[in-house]
Amino acid sequence: MCLAIPAKVLEIRDEKAVVDFGGVKREAWITLVDNVKVGDYLIIHTGYAIQRLDKKEAEETLRLFKEFESFEGQTGEKREIYPDF
Repeated sequence: MCLAIPAKVLEIRDEKAVVDFGGVKREAWITLVDNVKVGDYLIIHTGYAIQRLDKKEAEETLRLFKEFESFEGQTGEKREIYPDF
């Protein structure tokens, strides 16, 4: 299963941006979304920004992901939901 996760743009480097997934920073390609600016929230899927997202919706989604992350399965192991690309 693949997830598209909201991230905040921290820095733009040519065709890539440094984005923040609720504390986890990664680079993502921004060539598929026009006029990306620092502070924008983007939906990131497999390392590519695919859509701009409004701040309120992005922050609510990130809050929900944090709740999921804190869920402990029956084995007691903590599950990491942020991407590692």
